[in-house]
Amino acid sequence: MAKLRKMLGAADSPYIVSLMRLIETQSKGTIVNWCVDYAQQYILPIYERACPGDVRPREALIAAHDWLAGKIKLPAAKQKILTAHAAAREVEENPAAQAAARAVGQAASTIHVATHSLGIAFYGAAAIAYDRVGISEAPEVYDRIAAEECAKMEATLRAVAVQDEKNPAKINWRC
Repeated sequence: MAKLRKMLGAADSPYIVSLMRLIETQSKGTIVNWCVDYAQQYILPIYERACPGDVRPREALIAAHDWLAGKIKLPAAKQKILTAHAAAREVEENPAAQAAARAVGQAASTIHVATHSLGIAFYGAAAIAYDRVGISEAPEVYDRIAAEECAKMEATLRAVAVQDEKNPAKINWRC
């Protein structure tokens, strides 16, 4: 078996590049809402099935929504987000749950820096792949699942994207 990858995909993968180009056209608010909603619907359940009762990743997503709504300040939201990252470090024995917690943490972290939005693609694809087929498949299987999942992510962003967004986020991907 090949070495287990914590993330799936690469910055130069056509499906990642396509997602990046779409993200660049949207405001930070749209990006945050999309990331948080996607993580809550598709990624968080993977973590919660593996770690019932651990609410830290869910609370990170709630904090991101609360920050966007002006209900809490950034430092308070960041503290909740850090707990999702801590949850990931505590479930190393479960790659699907670990990747899910990381994806949730990255999704919530978009409130701070929009480039974290790619974390949902890389870690989210890993969470879904490992949850779906385990950790013993050929690399091609994981690559196919990552491409499929990122296409699904892009479709959900397109569904909420603002046409001709007047205030797109300024993003420097550094990758």
